[in-house]
Amino acid sequence: MEEIRLGTIGSGTIVHSILDNVKITDGIRLAAVYSRSEEKGRALAEEYGTDKVYTDLDELMKDEEVNTVYVASPNLLHYEQTKKALLAGKHVICEKPFCTRAEQARELAALAREKGLFLVDAVPTAFLPNFEVVKKELPKVGKVKLVLGNFSQYSSRYDQVLQGEVPNVFNPRYAGGCLMDINFYNVYFNVALFGKPKEAIYFPNRYGELADTSGILLLQYEGFVSEAAGAKDTWGVNSFQIEGEKGYIYVKGGSNRVTEVQVVTKDSEESFNLQEKPDPWFYEVQNLAGLLLNDDYDAVYQGLDVMENVIEVIENARKKAGILFPGD
Repeated sequence: MEEIRLGTIGSGTIVHSILDNVKITDGIRLAAVYSRSEEKGRALAEEYGTDKVYTDLDELMKDEEVNTVYVASPNLLHYEQTKKALLAGKHVICEKPFCTRAEQARELAALAREKGLFLVDAVPTAFLPNFEVVKKELPKVGKVKLVLGNFSQYSSRYDQVLQGEVPNVFNPRYAGGCLMDINFYNVYFNVALFGKPKEAIYFPNRYGELADTSGILLLQYEGFVSEAAGAKDTWGVNSFQIEGEKGYIYVKGGSNRVTEVQVVTKDSEESFNLQEKPDPWFYEVQNLAGLLLNDDYDAVYQGLDVMENVIEVIENARKKAGILFPGD
């Protein structure tokens, strides 16, 4: 691909984080914006340098200048909008969670392969240099016995919950909840490192009829167990720790930022940080753009294999915990 000409769906905070880095990355630019709100769409377009604003999604898909669609809409819309873009012949970058059901993930991955299109799961962790350090250093700790992950980030939307409102981020009608958002990173970290677990059981905290506001997911692997804690109704120290028979790896910043990696064994103690910039989306956009511009389909499709397993783990765990979404 000679140039990534991006059409965005959505106008939330994450879109701004991505577009801030698009502006400083070679080979990728914003070509068009879609939003149900003309006002929000126009403001986003003006901020990031395009004059094309669509309020009709089909019109965006017909735009021949746009060759790649970035999907950052509410969770429940990801499947439908990604499929629409692929059928229109567009490459797709889809925000996490990729979709709500494993069968949807497999269908979209197969469609992308059939059409020879890029389909990228936009999880920052996958593109972080320090995550590659974790993979490389993992053998030093020996046989893994225990994994502990925590990602807690108090949401301003939780204040709305306490006032009796039902914001989309916690609404099961829109596939909301902590496991689909904050704790998603912990699940991804585990699956990307260790593969799909034998079993996953979720213990959620719920507020009335809302989806989970926090909770702990237990992942049972062959020979070890992993605890993935996530919360949007508290805050704490975010970290990820892998404990083995010969040592441990401690990840500062947690599973979505991986700001520093400490590797401790009986014989040595080392610290690694290959990320000069604190913004994880810088590395996501830079590395993602590199894959697309270099036509590295193999690497992108390998990422889809991980994504399918992540979605399957989350879907099964949330259903067993009684968290159901439309279509379940």
